[in-house]
Amino acid sequence: MNSGKVFAAPWSTSLTLITYLSVGVLLSIPIFGLFNFYNGMEPGFVFALFVLPVAILLISALFMIRGYTISNNILYIQRLGWKTALDLAGLESAEADPKAMKGSIRTFGNGGLFCFAGKFRNKRLGSYRAFATDPNLAVVLKFPDKVVVVTPKSPTTFSMMLKPPY
Repeated sequence: MNSGKVFAAPWSTSLTLITYLSVGVLLSIPIFGLFNFYNGMEPGFVFALFVLPVAILLISALFMIRGYTISNNILYIQRLGWKTALDLAGLESAEADPKAMKGSIRTFGNGGLFCFAGKFRNKRLGSYRAFATDPNLAVVLKFPDKVVVVTPKSPTTFSMMLKPPY
């Protein structure tokens, strides 16, 4: 597979709402602290009110999922300024499944600040890793030892590109 085909990662309404609410809360904490507690603040309190919320926001933004590229048997998850590579060697199946993430519980990762990414679990897939922005666009990639969910625009076209022969 040598396509270099790029797929966008559109945001769902829920991701948009969670992100806006989270950004609002994270930015309001230092603003509130600035107007109410700044004079004579302990260093730990300054860290908690100013540094921590801004750091969470900036670090989460770096992990934002912007799109997916398939090239030379590798799936690249486009981030903000970098990419995560997923080797497609051993891929057993790639199926578009808009209900794949339903009923999922996040076991480790980000549950909605710029993306849904990390380790998740549900009855249907068991444990899996997600790099998602819109669960309704889910494509389930099954490997012998793991399951990965991505959410590209045009999930059917995306999954067809990953089916053998490469």
